[in-house]
Amino acid sequence: MIPAPKVERALAEVKPVKSETSARRDNAFNPLAMEHKWQAKWEADKLHRAVIDETRPKHYALTMLPYTSGDLHFGHWYPMAPSDARARYKRMNGYNVLFPIGFDAFGLPGENAAIKRGIHPKEWTYKNIDNMRRQLKTMGTMFDWEREAVTADIEYYKWTEWFFIQLFKAGLAYRKLSAVDWCPKDNTTLAREQVIGENRVCERCGTPVIKKELEQWFFRATNYADELLRFDEIDWPERVKTLQTNWIGRSEGASVVFKTETGDDVEIFTTRPDTLWGATFMVFSPEHPLVDKITTPEQKAAVDEYKVQAARQSDIEREAVDKEKTGVFTGAYAINPVNDERIPIWIADYVLLSYGTGAIMAVPAHDERDFAFARKYNLPVIPVIQPAGVELNGDTMEAAHEHEGVMINSGPFNGTPATNDKGMKNPAIKAVTEWLEQKGIGKRAVNYRYRDWLISRQRYWGSPIPMIYCNVHGWNPVPEDQLPVTLPDDVEWKPTGESPLKLHPTWKNTTCPVCGEPATRETDTMDTFMCSSWYHLRYLSPHYDQGPFDEAEYNYWMPVDIYTGGIEHATMHLLYTRFFHKALRDAGIVEGNEPMVQLRNQGIILGEDGDKMSKSKGNVVSPDELVAQYGTDALRTYLMFAYRWQEGGPWNSNGIEGTARWLRRVWTLFTDPPQPGTASIETRRVLRRRVHQTLRRVTSDFENFEFNTIISGLMELLNEMYKAREAGAAGSTEWNEATELYVKMLAPVAPHIAEELWTNQLSKPYSVHQQPWPKVDEAAAKEDTIELPIQINGKVRDRITVAADASEEEIKSIALASEVVKKHLEGKEPKKVIVANRRLVSVVM
Repeated sequence: MIPAPKVERALAEVKPVKSETSARRDNAFNPLAMEHKWQAKWEADKLHRAVIDETRPKHYALTMLPYTSGDLHFGHWYPMAPSDARARYKRMNGYNVLFPIGFDAFGLPGENAAIKRGIHPKEWTYKNIDNMRRQLKTMGTMFDWEREAVTADIEYYKWTEWFFIQLFKAGLAYRKLSAVDWCPKDNTTLAREQVIGENRVCERCGTPVIKKELEQWFFRATNYADELLRFDEIDWPERVKTLQTNWIGRSEGASVVFKTETGDDVEIFTTRPDTLWGATFMVFSPEHPLVDKITTPEQKAAVDEYKVQAARQSDIEREAVDKEKTGVFTGAYAINPVNDERIPIWIADYVLLSYGTGAIMAVPAHDERDFAFARKYNLPVIPVIQPAGVELNGDTMEAAHEHEGVMINSGPFNGTPATNDKGMKNPAIKAVTEWLEQKGIGKRAVNYRYRDWLISRQRYWGSPIPMIYCNVHGWNPVPEDQLPVTLPDDVEWKPTGESPLKLHPTWKNTTCPVCGEPATRETDTMDTFMCSSWYHLRYLSPHYDQGPFDEAEYNYWMPVDIYTGGIEHATMHLLYTRFFHKALRDAGIVEGNEPMVQLRNQGIILGEDGDKMSKSKGNVVSPDELVAQYGTDALRTYLMFAYRWQEGGPWNSNGIEGTARWLRRVWTLFTDPPQPGTASIETRRVLRRRVHQTLRRVTSDFENFEFNTIISGLMELLNEMYKAREAGAAGSTEWNEATELYVKMLAPVAPHIAEELWTNQLSKPYSVHQQPWPKVDEAAAKEDTIELPIQINGKVRDRITVAADASEEEIKSIALASEVVKKHLEGKEPKKVIVANRRLVSVVM
C-alpha cells in the first residue's frame, strides 16, 4: 500500500486541470501528483466509458480478469499495462474501444485462503476486490469501470446457473458415477487439468491426488472435440493451437471386440488394426472394471497387490517410454477375433483407464512397450509387418518394427502394403478396417484423449448447481423464475469431505418442480472455470436483468477482437471458453463459431530469484511502494521496456530507474526554456525524418505487440530531439510537429505525463487520448543515404554509403571502387557481385 504521508504530500501539490487559455507551465516534475490529478479527471469525465456508436468501427479488447487472491503484484501488471497501452493506441486510431475489467471471485484458492485466516470466504473475497480495484485504478488503465463484473455477485451467478440449465436442457449436462481425482487436503474433486506434475499433485496445494468414486456433474465437451480442433477462424498463437490439439488428442483407427473365455465383451481401440494378427496377449488397466471379475483365485493376491502399487503412480510415470514395464497375469484368457487364437490377459500400469477403453491388444512385434513387456515375461512375438529386404523372426527380434512394410502372417491380407500413413490413408489399415466391418467384429473409430468437463466441486464458495432431486422424478432443473439459487451465509464452510451446503440444516430442502413433493437441492457447487467461461459476455451489460447480456450490446461488440493473457490457460480456461461458446451457439443463445478472434500471450514475470512470483515463495514484488517512489508511468514503461512482452523474465526493481530517468528527460525537454538560435535546414530535415521513422516503427510495433521496441524507439528519438534543440531547432515548424507527435506516441504507454504535457505544456485541447493517431509522412521518413556492408566470400570487409535511390549498378560500382575491396581482389575480376535486397553487397572471388 502507498504510504499515507507520501500520498498526502503529493496531493497537496496537485494543481487543478487548467483550460487551454489558463494553462501555466511548471517545471516541477511530480509524477504521483500528476497521476492522481489525471486519474480523477478521467474518471469524473467518464473518458473511458464505452457506448455503442455505429459510426465507428468497434474494438473489443479483453485481458484476462484477475483472481481475487489479494494484492496485485507485477505478475498481474505485466499483461494489463501493455494491453492497456494497445487499447489506447487503437482508440487513437479511430476505434470505439471497449476495455472492461472484473474479478474472478469464486473457487478453491479464495476459500482456502479464508479458511487459513478463519474468516468467511465472502468477506475475504470482497475485501480483496476493494484493494485490487484501488490498485488497478492506480495503474492508470482505461478500463470502463461501469462494466465491472464480479463472478461471485448474485446478479452474475444467477446467469451462470441459467447457463447450466440451458446446457442441461440441450443434453450437454449429465451426472454419472466415475473415478475422479480427489484432493484429500482440499476435500474436493479436481478436473484433469488441475492435477499437475509427475507425482500427480493438486494444482493448488501440492497434495498427492488419489482416486475416488463419486456421483458428479459433467458437460459433454467431447461432443465438440472435432470442432475444437478447427482454428481456421481465429488468429491464435501456434503454440496454443498445438497445446489444444495435443490435449484433445484425436486419433483414427478401429474399435474391435475381443471376448473373454467367461463370455465378457472387451472393446479395444487400436490405431493399427492391420496388426491384429500379431496380438499375442491383452493388457488391461489395473482399474478396468472387469479385472476383479476375470481374475482367477490363484492370481487374486498378486493382482490386488499390483493394483495398489499402480494407484500410487502418476499417469506420466506409468506412460513413460523408458520406464521398466511391469505387470501381472490375471489367469484369464481372451479370444483374438481375427484368428480365434487364445491369448492371455494381463494387467499393467502402462495402460490407463482414462485413455481409450482401458484395455489394449498387445502386439509386441510392432510396439516398443509391448515388445519390452513380452520379452520380460516370455510372451510370444509374432511379426505381421515385414520391411522390404528383411525377414523378421519373432524369436530373434531385438526391437519392435514400428514402420512400413508388407503384411505377413495375416491370413487374407498377406502381401498388403502397410505405409507410415496414419488412419485410412494407410492402405493396410483401410483394407483391414473394411473387412472388420463386413465381419461384424469391428468398425472404424476415432478416439480422443480429451474428456468431458467435470464441473462438480464439494465446496461452498462457488456457484450453486441449480438442480433438484426427487425420489420419483429424478433430477430436474430449478424453475428459471426461481433463479438465482443463492448461497447461504450461515454455513460451515470449512472442509469436512462433504459439501458444506449438504450440512446446512435447511438450505438443501425444497420441493420437486414436477410433483411438488419434498425434494433435495444439489449440494455441490460449480467449478470456477464455469464462471470465467462467459465473463466476456457479462461485460457487455453487467447490470442487465432480462438475460445474461443485452442483445444489442452483443450484436455490436462481439466477438472479442483481441484477448490477452497467459499461455498457461491454453488447455483449461481457453479451451473451456471455446467449448462453452459453441454450446451456447447451438442452443441459440449466441452467434458465431468463436468467442475471441485474436489471442496473444505474454510471458511470465519472475521474482528477482528467477522463480515465478508466489506469496508462498516470498518473492512477490508489490507495485504500491514503487508507484509511490517512481510513479505509475515509470512502472508501466519499465514493464514494456525491460522484456519482450511474449517472453517476460526476472524482475529487477533497480531497472525502473532507467525508465524513470527517461521520463524525467522527456519532462525537461518540454519544460525547460529552449536554447536560442536558428537551426539549419538540414538539422530540421533530419529531425523530421527521425520523427516519422520513429512513428512508422512505433505504429508497426503496436500492431505486433512489440512494446519493448516502442519504448526504445521513443528513447532514441528523445536523444535526437535534444540534439536538434541544442542546434536551435526549438520553435521551428519541424520542432513543433516533433513535440506534438512525440506526446501522441507517448500517450498510450505513459498516459499521465503525456496528458500533462499535451494539455498544460503544449496547450493543446484536452484530452490527448482522444486525438487521432498521426500518419507517417513516407517522403519525410525516407533516408537520403543508406549504409551497406560489403561481404567478400562471406565475410564483412567494409561498409559503403550510397544514395537511397541508387541503382544496383551504381551500388556495385561504388563497392568495387572501395580500397578494401580492391586490396582483396588483387587486380582480379570478381566472379559475382550481388546486391541483396539493397541491404548487403556480396563479392564472390
